[in-house]
Amino acid sequence: MGAMALLAAAIAIGLGAFGAALGNGLVVSRTVESIARQPEAKGTLQTTMFIGVGIIEAIPIITVVLAFLFMGMA
Repeated sequence: MGAMALLAAAIAIGLGAFGAALGNGLVVSRTVESIARQPEAKGTLQTTMFIGVGIIEAIPIITVVLAFLFMGMA
């Protein structure tokens, strides 16, 4: 297995995890801020937040699959 494939896999997983963590933090913080401003909309905001977080969490899973593909090509 080539060193470049390992490096590509590590970078892909690291950036995917970093991006997801940053995205989740922003989504949750904005949702909490919105709930503080309009408590009566909590249910709708929370549902939308969970959908958004689920979509954001797909990114690290995709990067792990890509990392395995990079390692398999070497």
